[in-house]
Amino acid sequence: MSETRRPISPGAEEILGLYFPVLDHGFVSLVDYMGSDEDIERAARVSYGHGTRKRSQTRGLIRYLRRHKHTTPSEMVELKFHCCMPMFVARQWIRHRTANVNELSGRYSLIPMLFYTPPADQLQTQSRRNNQGRSGEALAPEQRAAAERHWTTIRQAAAAAYEWLTAQDVARELARIDLPLSTYTQWYWKIDLHNLLHFLTLRVDRHAQWEIRAFGEVMAGMLKRVAPLSYEAWIDYDVCGAHLSRAELEILRGVLCPAEGGLQSRPAALTRQDLLDRGLSARELDELLAKLAPSSAPDFELDLSQARPADHFAERFARAVPGSDRPPPEG
Repeated sequence: MSETRRPISPGAEEILGLYFPVLDHGFVSLVDYMGSDEDIERAARVSYGHGTRKRSQTRGLIRYLRRHKHTTPSEMVELKFHCCMPMFVARQWIRHRTANVNELSGRYSLIPMLFYTPPADQLQTQSRRNNQGRSGEALAPEQRAAAERHWTTIRQAAAAAYEWLTAQDVARELARIDLPLSTYTQWYWKIDLHNLLHFLTLRVDRHAQWEIRAFGEVMAGMLKRVAPLSYEAWIDYDVCGAHLSRAELEILRGVLCPAEGGLQSRPAALTRQDLLDRGLSARELDELLAKLAPSSAPDFELDLSQARPADHFAERFARAVPGSDRPPPEG
């Protein structure tokens, strides 16, 4: 590695350019980054003494900034990813309009005939409480087998039509129009740390769709290596922290009170109806109880044994391009 005067993070340097599998054919790679935790501190203090501060001082400032939502200094750090995901995941992802994106063009390039299929435990029935979510109950084996037969029929027909159209020299921008959302796309995605943390907060949340959450968890592991102190503060204040409404605070004040520089519990128990009578809707109450339920902090540590070189995926996708002499891979 050539010498550099730029601040680096040893953990990030270890994974730079490695590709981590996500879902059945997708991946995420950290291809570059600019800045580290120290750069956030330097931006906040507008100082130039890189390496002269104690780590505990840097940590304290970063946690203060995160706790009080002073986000501008974190915009000084940027990460650039190479990502590959199913089209339906990309359409959710692109809703975050705070990054620089360059996506594979189906008008210019032939699209690999690889399709996403959810694992058995994720092929679930519709939730009765959440119109945009799953129930948590997997389909019965016979239902799953039928679903996979339908998908296979649709995908084989779409792939055959696409291959025929491109072989007949029909314009690629037209040949692609009936491909399903299960096909894969790729892009380079560059974003500053402030906006990345917002993206990850939403996308590693248990309410996020499982497929995009899988990408968010890998990217969180990469963030942990680029800016570990910022990652720690994000876990503590965003992932494991909670926003409380006025009504929720009033309820907590009813059972806790300051006492001699600490806290003292009031001798009171509140029933569900008591809580509803204080102005919470049934759904708000359920959310408050979920916030107060015991939980453990997630650890998005990367499994380096899963990392692959870029050629691993390049070759897989090349084999799946229409007209290739080799059949597409099964795994």
